[in-house]
Amino acid sequence: MGSHAATPGVPELATDLVLRELEVKGAEGVLAARLYQAGPAASKRDTLVVFFHGGGFTCGSIDEADDFLCRLVSADPRQVALAPAYTLATERPFPAAVEDAHAVLLWAKKNKAKLAWSGKRLVVAGIEAGANLAAVVSLMARDRGGPLLTGQVLIMPMLDPGLSTCSMREMPACPDKAALADKVAGTCAAGYRGYLPNAADRTHPYASPLQSSRLKNLPPALILSAEDDPLRDEAEQYGAKLIKCGITTTVRRLPPPPLEQPGGRNDCACYYALNEIAAFIRGVDEESPPGDK
Repeated sequence: MGSHAATPGVPELATDLVLRELEVKGAEGVLAARLYQAGPAASKRDTLVVFFHGGGFTCGSIDEADDFLCRLVSADPRQVALAPAYTLATERPFPAAVEDAHAVLLWAKKNKAKLAWSGKRLVVAGIEAGANLAAVVSLMARDRGGPLLTGQVLIMPMLDPGLSTCSMREMPACPDKAALADKVAGTCAAGYRGYLPNAADRTHPYASPLQSSRLKNLPPALILSAEDDPLRDEAEQYGAKLIKCGITTTVRRLPPPPLEQPGGRNDCACYYALNEIAAFIRGVDEESPPGDK
């Protein structure tokens, strides 16, 4: 994700922005993490957003979302954001990453003071593989009795290890977009091969939330996809399934990404919807009193 200092509609960086390096507890050890906050240093925020980075389960780092998360907390200083690392499939495959994700949420609830957080509201978010983790950890938190989540933000989520949707299999007519779509599809396939080497795991709801038959009692969701993005169908199908199960869900397909810009595909979903993401988090906060199920 690149810098968007002068992009219309993208929040300016707050002058009192603070980033802090932290260590959080994963499922089997310590993980690096970064905390983002703006506004008065002494005040506790009521909302913590835990953001999982992308990279197809096999690569990526917390550095990738730096500018995006800086602008998210700048857009609403009442939110504090935490970007934790998680175990990549190159080290240990499924379910290591999702177990890390759930362990980080439990750690956050126990270490509120370190996060300038009141502990009232907890939102999970992520992009691509990280959005898979955000969706899955919402299932895990429900199944394991906590922690209670206020919302989930899924940006171009990888939800279907079978790569079976039409948008994943059909190539756009435009050669440039077809090349990008082919690259994305190939990256997703390679990522799933690394993350799910055991074929039987590919239907597990904690690996493939799109295949889950139990989607009730989940937090409200904002699901963002993009035109010409191979992941758009699974994003929209998951949104439809959540809605059918009674989950308050907003699904948006964003304009085609600016391919001439490096990282344009990710930037389209993140930056051009940044105010909407911040507003969604504010909205679910206002609609869901602390402890309300």
